[in-house]
Amino acid sequence: MNSKTTYISKDGLDKLRAELDQMTSVRRPEVAQRIHDAKEHGDLSENAEYEDAKNEQAFVEGRIQALETMIKNASIIDEHHVTEHVQIGSMVTVDSEDGKETFTIVGSAEAKPAQGRISNESPVGRALLGRRKGDKVVVKAPTGDFKYTITDIG
Repeated sequence: MNSKTTYISKDGLDKLRAELDQMTSVRRPEVAQRIHDAKEHGDLSENAEYEDAKNEQAFVEGRIQALETMIKNASIIDEHHVTEHVQIGSMVTVDSEDGKETFTIVGSAEAKPAQGRISNESPVGRALLGRRKGDKVVVKAPTGDFKYTITDIG
């Protein structure tokens, strides 16, 4: 069993709990009913409905297991964090060759890079953690190195 800490906001944890509830109380019974109905159609070896329902059951059970693990290992991100250095929950403004960019450092469960929410496990997130305003950071990425100067931490 994976015991990796899941860094997440209170709101994010509430969403995970709601999804888990939806999966266990709605999706699991729906899939079980689909399997039951498909079994009644006879020969299971050539029953596409049964195969599809069993595949969906595997997905649902896997997702339930993943959600339970994330919730069990959740560590709530402190919303009242310090601004002297970058930590999970920080909003970091940087100058780069592409201009000003702002990132919010979040746990991997809430990362949405297109919205500026980057994981603490991403190359950029790892490079920024622990740094201070004015620090110059080089991020090694498969597409090449990125150079950032931290201009603000909030």
